[in-house]
Amino acid sequence: MTDWTPQSWRKKNALHIPTDYPDPDALAAVEAELANYPPLVFAGEARTLRESLAKVSRGEAFLLQGGDCAESFKEFHPNNIRDTFRVLLQMAVILTFGASMPVIKVGRIAGQFAKPRSSPVETIEGETLPSYRGDNINSMEFTPEGRAPDPQRLLRAYGQAAATLNLLRAFAYGGYADLRNVQKWNLEFVTGNPQEDRYRAIADKISEAMAFMDAIGIDGSSVRAIHETDFFTSHEALLLGFESAMTRVDSTTDKWYDTSAHMVWIGDRTRQPDGAHVEFCRGIENPIGMKCGPSLEPDELLELLDILNPNNEAGRIVLIARFGADKVEEGLPRLLQAVKREGRNVVWSSDPMHGNIMKTDNGYKTRRVDAILSEVGSFFDVCRAEGANPGGVHFEMTGQNVTECLGGSREISEADLHSRYHTHCDPRLNASQALDLAFILADRFKAKRAGGA
Repeated sequence: MTDWTPQSWRKKNALHIPTDYPDPDALAAVEAELANYPPLVFAGEARTLRESLAKVSRGEAFLLQGGDCAESFKEFHPNNIRDTFRVLLQMAVILTFGASMPVIKVGRIAGQFAKPRSSPVETIEGETLPSYRGDNINSMEFTPEGRAPDPQRLLRAYGQAAATLNLLRAFAYGGYADLRNVQKWNLEFVTGNPQEDRYRAIADKISEAMAFMDAIGIDGSSVRAIHETDFFTSHEALLLGFESAMTRVDSTTDKWYDTSAHMVWIGDRTRQPDGAHVEFCRGIENPIGMKCGPSLEPDELLELLDILNPNNEAGRIVLIARFGADKVEEGLPRLLQAVKREGRNVVWSSDPMHGNIMKTDNGYKTRRVDAILSEVGSFFDVCRAEGANPGGVHFEMTGQNVTECLGGSREISEADLHSRYHTHCDPRLNASQALDLAFILADRFKAKRAGGA
């Protein structure tokens, strides 16, 4: 690692990073300012996550990673943060019951702003402007001023991430996540959901267990696993100027950590072995995710693992499969076989969202819940057929009562999409649809424990 620095990525080809800032000196000044800001997360927290992910790689825990497609300045509100956190808690409880193992909770939150785009420009009614790339770069407003990259947005994004993390820590460690509150976590708009009775049945069992513990003299307030929970943050390490500005030497280990999040991932469009994003990520000690789509060949995957995890350390790498419901059985086995053959320590996770995007006749970008559930099911089946552990899921969701994905137990139709379609980028599962996914996964774990598939 003697040839690596937080800035060595600048010598490589950096895809999907805007190069059209009107004032490059202003961008450099903002990055220099960020380099003096306090870390958003701490190295010890990232190490704790790596230890937890090592357990996932051994089949001793399950990774639940979810949150916004792209966070926005407009939707920034404590209630939205709380509701997303609450849904992830609900899902974790359902999965813990189904899998009988710890669930590692990682949010796509407190930093998931920038997004790669298929085209650098967008044309509306004959006018062509730069594409919207995320609120930390430019605005959704379709004007020359709005679409011009603005480095001051990086400072606002840092402030929003810091405030979000502050609230998440309060929820995780301040009593909100106490299992004795499990009956209070239901969202109002989930009431009447066909899954509500199943969730309440689990909540009742937990409440009975808490009452039993009290009866035999075990004080739940003194048991950390009952009154607190670990919650980690993650985002795509896309805007490398920001990421390198937030990269610091840990005083206890003398190793580099990206303090913008506990975990970062490399996207399917930026995972070139000789590219800037892989170069940056190889030098930081955080857990690294990597999206694996249909274009990834087994030899390239092994080359990337050599670069990113040369010592084959468990808990370092999360491989996030994103094929599409109709391509999993064709594309995933050869990657699983190569990793198993070479004895690589990885976590396999399923992203059932990004391969299943479609457009409706009325122009809405959406996803079908049945396709999402189908991809997750195929991921589990293929992993187990190849002797690999299906270790997690990675999905886009929100605690808001949106209508962005079709189907689910509430049966959202194309005619419903317009009513609460709020996403700034890709469509997200709402709480009801996220719980559908959690129960499907829980049922699979129960079937496996009972000796089934």
